Amino acid sequence: MLPSRKTIKHWAADDQPREKLLLKGAATLSNSELLAILIHVGTAKKSALELAKEVLDLSKGDLNHLGKLSIREFTSIKGIGAAKAITLAAALELGRRRQSAESQKTIIKESRDIALYLQAQLKDQTKEIFAIVLLNRANMITHLEWISAGGITGTVADPRIILKKALLYEAVGIILCHNHPSGNLKPSKADEDITQKIKSAAQLLDIRLLDHIIVSDQGYFSFADEGMM
Repeated sequence: MLPSRKTIKHWAADDQPREKLLLKGAATLSNSELLAILIHVGTAKKSALELAKEVLDLSKGDLNHLGKLSIREFTSIKGIGAAKAITLAAALELGRRRQSAESQKTIIKESRDIALYLQAQLKDQTKEIFAIVLLNRANMITHLEWISAGGITGTVADPRIILKKALLYEAVGIILCHNHPSGNLKPSKADEDITQKIKSAAQLLDIRLLDHIIVSDQGYFSFADEGMM
């Protein structure tokens, strides 16, 4: 329960961000204050706000980097146990899902439309993920499926699994996608080969392969935009 005092300065350090949110709204809080609310309580030596600032220091103040931190990295901070780390990870995942949910309502008209959706889904992954986006006749996203997760430098895409998923969800169109954790957006020869292999196989089933998108923190690469389809 929150204390009954009326002014923020008289509240305990752990309660001040919560009171500020009640009085002024969430948008008025700093990143560290928002994190402090998630952390909830501090320790005997540190307030929740001080712990929140240490979390931000761990991510160098970069919210994008914050989203990549693991449970182990959060718990490397003295005073952040498993419960607090799980709360932080869950909140960050909800943020990602909200962003991708908004994008999923969009009718896909160009590569940028799908790239924004995929960046929201994959930007925080430290390993390479190969996924497919399935579209209906209206070019709206009906399903996103992760096909495989590889190491730092690569992953494997099986055309049989991809087309089985497309048939299962009655997709009319497919967009291939994967991330490059290194940040480099240039497609490899293997990326080009698998694109053409899946395109040929999909045509036999009257399914259109519309694009292959590579995403990273640096942006995105579209095979269709580059005339590589």
